[in-house]
Amino acid sequence: MNGRRRLWLAAGLAVLLALMVVLAAVIAGSNKTPSSAPSSPSPTATPTPSATQTRKPTAAAPAPAPAPPTIPELPAAPMNILVIGSDSRENAKEENNQTITTGQASDQRSDCLMLIHVPADRHKVYGISIMRDNWVDIPGYGASKVNSALGLGGTPLVVRTVESLLGAHVDHTVMLDFHGFKLLTDALGGIDVNVTLPFTSTIETQHQFVAGINHLDGQAALEFVRERHAFVDGDYQRVRDQQTFLRALLVKLSGGVQNPAGVLGLVQFAANDLTVDDGFDPMSVAILAYGLRTVDPTASVFFTLPTAGTGTSPDGQSIVLPDYAGIGEVAAALRDDTLPQYVAAHGY
Repeated sequence: MNGRRRLWLAAGLAVLLALMVVLAAVIAGSNKTPSSAPSSPSPTATPTPSATQTRKPTAAAPAPAPAPPTIPELPAAPMNILVIGSDSRENAKEENNQTITTGQASDQRSDCLMLIHVPADRHKVYGISIMRDNWVDIPGYGASKVNSALGLGGTPLVVRTVESLLGAHVDHTVMLDFHGFKLLTDALGGIDVNVTLPFTSTIETQHQFVAGINHLDGQAALEFVRERHAFVDGDYQRVRDQQTFLRALLVKLSGGVQNPAGVLGLVQFAANDLTVDDGFDPMSVAILAYGLRTVDPTASVFFTLPTAGTGTSPDGQSIVLPDYAGIGEVAAALRDDTLPQYVAAHGY
């Protein structure tokens, strides 16, 4: 797969859409103004029946309205969700299912990998970006770029690779593509992003991103999170921009009306653009979304798994070298439930 094809989906795509589905549900009802209750009709005088009058039968009371849908509370336990962005220009879900079913490799890569850690108290979330060119061990295949696991063995192999790298159990997986990302960004009315490093996109419309607040529709947002060629440090700045977009998204999604019916409706709306594990059905997604209504977006933290610079693989590929000592610190923080202390010590 050539570099031009890779441009169709950059590393942060899946994270952004997944968090829309998981967190946007908390504002699903915020853009809906409840209809006013109908005013009661003015009472009219009822004549006293005479000896020749008979009362008409009283109309039957209307049937009670159906009870509004309810969503169970999310259990008070930490959760790790692996968000995967495929670079497939076809159908990521179908390619993944074929790989899992037949064992035949597919021509797609996970150009986004982010582990979303949801603490038990659900006051904030932690997003750990894994750069796509990290040269790691793919279980059963040996050393390769981490993004190759998806094509080799589908989402199960991606999970095994990340679990091996971080020593953390992955509870659920979500995989998405760029079509749903644009669709949901536009459905939300666009996102306001604070651009700290202005640039002109090298992708599709060559959108110009100026310094300061930019209101991005779906297409512009996609170019913002995909761009890497416009930057001296390439993927490193792209990951930072993805995290900037995600923070802006969380701010937009905060403070809305907590509406179980809206949560379920939004999850169903996004279902066609999601590939999830067998245990993560729409109701499970809705439970998570509703449970995260207490998250403070300004307190949530996103950082990149430590790396040791760049290099060249034995077969000549440009790669990112993992910082295994730094990764060990992150793994220990996940294992010991000390991510707050870790991010404080590292200034995130």
